[in-house]
Amino acid sequence: MKVGIYGQFYHQDSGRYIQELLTALENENIQVVIEKEFLSLIQENKTVTREYSHFSTFEELDNSYDLFFSIGGDGTILKSINFIRDLKIPILGINTGRLGFLATIQKEEIEETISTILRKDYSISERTVLCLETDPKSPEIGENNFALNEIAVSRKNTTSMITVETWLDDKCLTSYWADGLIISTPTGSTGYSLSCGGPVIVPNTNALVITPIAPHNLNARPLVIQDSTKITLKVSGREDFFLVSMDSRLATLSNDTRITIKRAPFNISMVELHRDSFLKTLRKKLLWGEDRRN
Repeated sequence: MKVGIYGQFYHQDSGRYIQELLTALENENIQVVIEKEFLSLIQENKTVTREYSHFSTFEELDNSYDLFFSIGGDGTILKSINFIRDLKIPILGINTGRLGFLATIQKEEIEETISTILRKDYSISERTVLCLETDPKSPEIGENNFALNEIAVSRKNTTSMITVETWLDDKCLTSYWADGLIISTPTGSTGYSLSCGGPVIVPNTNALVITPIAPHNLNARPLVIQDSTKITLKVSGREDFFLVSMDSRLATLSNDTRITIKRAPFNISMVELHRDSFLKTLRKKLLWGEDRRN
């Protein structure tokens, strides 16, 4: 069995959990390959003494990997998709951060959970990915033009609202006058979109949600559409530039840029333990429907 490991940060108390994971994998004779920069952080903090193979880019991974461990919070999982892309390697999140809505394993549960994972006592949740293209092409977007949570456009260097002309399958929807617009997958529906009033969508739903950010018109509400829909956006405003975000990655585009957002030709596979479920996580981490009066 072969696994990849990726993390962004080395928190003060995360060393023991990283060591616990590596020891558990070593005891099971699992081949471990660690992302190069994260391996440097581990070595700098003297978490491990043995040598590990490493990878740096998407091109260095292949379908010989059985699992991909993401150590950190949800942001780390979102960045993991840039290494996985269409390789179909299941991602397993170990939460060493705060909320960790997407993470499967809490840091205190590593040892007891690894044996369950290695027995393959889990299921795979296929998650929709968004793809962004621009006309004209922007060098700021590059090849990492994918998003697991959402793609959003927003104002830049101004307190004035922007106008976002929006087409669905080349048919005019409306022009949003707002601080921005979010195009969210079901996975991202519990994130930025939710904080702007969007609905929660269960992960296996073939849908996307368009959520305006602080719209000027009170009748501009979130809209749920089929995930096969091609979405086209054109931004205008007092400034000549606007921001586009793909999960945690930002780019600046000029107002003459036309954006096309579509479902990517691949899904991301997320590991889901049988003891857990999306609905259970919704209740536990977002306190869904909780009423202290009851």
